[in-house]
Amino acid sequence: QVRLMEIGGDQVHIGGSLRLSCAISRYPDRRRNCVAWFREVPGRRREGVASLDIDDQVPLYANSVKGRFTISQNNGDTTVYLQMNQLRPEDSARYYCAALGAAGSCPLTWRNYDFWGQGTQVTVSS
Repeated sequence: QVRLMEIGGDQVHIGGSLRLSCAISRYPDRRRNCVAWFREVPGRRREGVASLDIDDQVPLYANSVKGRFTISQNNGDTTVYLQMNQLRPEDSARYYCAALGAAGSCPLTWRNYDFWGQGTQVTVSS
């Protein structure tokens, strides 16, 4: 069974850093798996933040986080990380990781993803 669990959410100051982890029990498929991070604020649409093609280790970032956030994975480990630097108040949200198998690409569209964690809260304040 595919299960995802996010850890690492916290309250940080503007300009600070935080690293989120997404622990994955197993990938949805034998190949062409994607893992992505999304964020959501009540009353707003869930926003794609970053995705990672697990086979090729190719990342994709939303323009709003490009240059500040890094999605990564260590060799031999299924955990996917989201390193967040230069945090801004608008980065405050509940962050979710999601997985997709047998994918042609790793989009930042939440409807494409089949498996989700419960989320972890990030709050950026002055």
